[in-house]
Amino acid sequence: MKAITLTTKRVSLAMLVPLLLVAGCGGETQGVSKDGAAVTAASDLKIQFMVPSFADVQDMNNEYWSKFQKDNKVQLDVEWIPSGDYDTKFDLVLASGNIPEVIVANSITRPTLQNAVKQGAFWDLTPILGDFSKYPNLKNNGYKDVWNYIRTDGKIYGVPRNRPHIDLSLKIRKDWLDKLHIPVPTTLDEYAAALKAMVNGDPDGNGKKDTIGLIGQSNSGNFFADSDGSFLAAFGGLDPVIAKDGGLINKYLTPNYTNMVAYFRQMYADGSLAKDFSTIKQTQAEEIFTTGRAASYGRNTWRDYSFEQTIKKVQPDANVISLPPMKGPGGVSVQLSVPFSGAFYISKKVPEAKVKQILDFFEKTTTMEQTDYNYYGIEGVHYKLVDGQQKLTELGVKQVTANGTGAIFPLAYNNKMKVINPAAPKAYNDAKEKSVASYAQVGKIDLFSIINSNTWTSIWPKYQSEWQSMVVKAIVGQISMDEYKAYIDKLNGSADFQTAYKEFAADYKEKFPK
Repeated sequence: MKAITLTTKRVSLAMLVPLLLVAGCGGETQGVSKDGAAVTAASDLKIQFMVPSFADVQDMNNEYWSKFQKDNKVQLDVEWIPSGDYDTKFDLVLASGNIPEVIVANSITRPTLQNAVKQGAFWDLTPILGDFSKYPNLKNNGYKDVWNYIRTDGKIYGVPRNRPHIDLSLKIRKDWLDKLHIPVPTTLDEYAAALKAMVNGDPDGNGKKDTIGLIGQSNSGNFFADSDGSFLAAFGGLDPVIAKDGGLINKYLTPNYTNMVAYFRQMYADGSLAKDFSTIKQTQAEEIFTTGRAASYGRNTWRDYSFEQTIKKVQPDANVISLPPMKGPGGVSVQLSVPFSGAFYISKKVPEAKVKQILDFFEKTTTMEQTDYNYYGIEGVHYKLVDGQQKLTELGVKQVTANGTGAIFPLAYNNKMKVINPAAPKAYNDAKEKSVASYAQVGKIDLFSIINSNTWTSIWPKYQSEWQSMVVKAIVGQISMDEYKAYIDKLNGSADFQTAYKEFAADYKEKFPK
C-alpha cells in the first residue's frame, strides 16, 4: 500500500484580505484588520511527522484534527505509513538520511534505530530535558521508570509514547466453543485441543471444514500477530534466562523459545495454524478474523468489541472474548506491554530552538485531558455522555476509534486505555475490565523491548532473516527440531553472541535495579 502524505492547510478569515507573511518557525503573522489596523499574532508551530497508521489514513482537516491543531496552535504535516509496512519504510528512511523532523520508532531496540542513534542522526535530549523542571507533565504523567527504560548508553534520545501495561490479549470465538461444547481453555494444551476441534468441526455452520485455528501475522520477528509474547510468557521465555557465564540470553535464542516452536510445530501438524501464517500481513489477518473465518487471533484487548460487531454482520451470534491466563510449562499466557509503545525521535537536522518547541508541544499534550481527547474527541460531536460514560457517535467511531489517533501523542499513562472500547456500552466495558484485571498480577513484560546491547545491534541484522526462516521451517516440518536446536546452539556458541549476552545482562542490571 502506497504511503500517503497529508499536509494540513488551515484557512482563516484573515486570509481573505491581503496578508504580509513573515517566514520563520515560531515567528509572527502580520496582516490587516477590517478597520485597517495592523494585526499581529503568533504563528502556529509546524511539525513534520512520520508515524505508523493502524487503520484508515487520517483526514487532518476533519473535526477532530482541526480542533486539536487550533487549540494547540500547531500545524501537523504527517506521513501515515500502514503499520504492516512501517518497519520497512522506517529502515529505508534511516538509510537515506532524509529523516523527517519527528519519526516514530515502534521499537527502541530496533538495530537500525540504535545504529542511527550512535551515528548522530537524532538529538540527544538529555541536556535539554535536564531535571525535567520545565517538563513536569513528561516526567509525572508517564510510568515511573519510563525515562530510565528509554535510554541508550545512559542518554535520552527518544520521547516515550506512554501506553498501559494491559493491552494485548489472545482472542477466541466463545460462541464456537459453546457450539462444540468446549470449555474456555485454561491451559495451552486445552487451547491447542480446542483449536483442533474447531478446525475439524464446522463451527460456522457453512457445511465445510474450512475454519482456520490461530491466524498468523508475520511482523518484525513475530509470527502470530501480537500473540507471540503471550505464548512465550507461558513457556517462561519472558523471564530472564541466564547463560552459564552469567550473560542474559536473547529471548529468541532461549530453550524456552525453542519449546514454543515445538508447540507451534505440533499445532501446524494438527492443522490448527493458518498454513501461510508466516506471510500474512496485518490487514489480511484482521480481515480473515473479522469475516468469521478464524477461531483465534492476538491483538489489543479493546478491539474485542469492534471485531465482534464486524463479525456479527455475517455471523450474528459471534462472541469474541479475551482468553484468561492459560497455564503453560513455564508461566501463563499473558504478556504485559512495556509502559511505552516505542518513542518519538527528533532529527538532528532540526534547529535546537525548534527542538525545544517540539518538546514543549509534547509537554503540553502529555496530560489526562489530552489523553481523554485522544480517546473520545469532542463532546457533542464525537461522543455523548450516557450513564456516566462517553458514548461515541457514528462520527466518533469513524474519526477517533477507527483511526488510531494516538500515533502522534505521548499520552498519559492510563491502564484502562487499551482495554475499554469507547464505542461499547458501559456494561460491556465494565465486564471487560473485570475479565482481564488479573493480567496485571500474572503477566510479564518483554525485557528485550527495553534493554540494549551494542554488539547485538551490530550482529543481529546479519542473522535475523535466516533465523526467521529457520523458525518457519521448524514449525512447518521442513527441518527437524534437532536441526533447529543445533542451529540455535551454533548461534549461542558464537563469541559475538556471548558478548552481546553479557551486555544485555549489564543493561538489565542498570535498568531493572533490585
